[in-house]
Amino acid sequence: MADLVETAINAGNFNTLVKAAQAANLIETLKSPGSLTLFAPTDEAFAKLPEGTLDSLLQDIPKLQKIVAYHVASGDVRSDDLVQINEAQTLEGSIVAIESADGKIKVNNANVIKTDILTDNGVIHIIDEVLMPAMVAGK
Repeated sequence: MADLVETAINAGNFNTLVKAAQAANLIETLKSPGSLTLFAPTDEAFAKLPEGTLDSLLQDIPKLQKIVAYHVASGDVRSDDLVQINEAQTLEGSIVAIESADGKIKVNNANVIKTDILTDNGVIHIIDEVLMPAMVAGK
């Protein structure tokens, strides 16, 4: 089995996420042993960001690190765990809200479109929006 990064690369629809993680110097973190949960926005999710947002983030490494780390939670949090909890602590340091209703799971405002892609150092849940920590989103 591959790690989080190799799994994301092999999937083919997380090129922007992998590029962001590389620019943010977080590849080693995502390859580290132990269990991590990655809420992985697809390339389409990144494409929804306002024009120029991604380019400016790639120039602002501290902000990019916060955003990428905000998509990662410690531990192996599977879909059956997600429906029982209402928040998760991220590596960025703040908390994402988790909501489950009618068989659908949301992380903040993002819909989880596929769950439980297992890797040798954690699990990936695919989401349809890029999560922004409050301090970055300016709220």
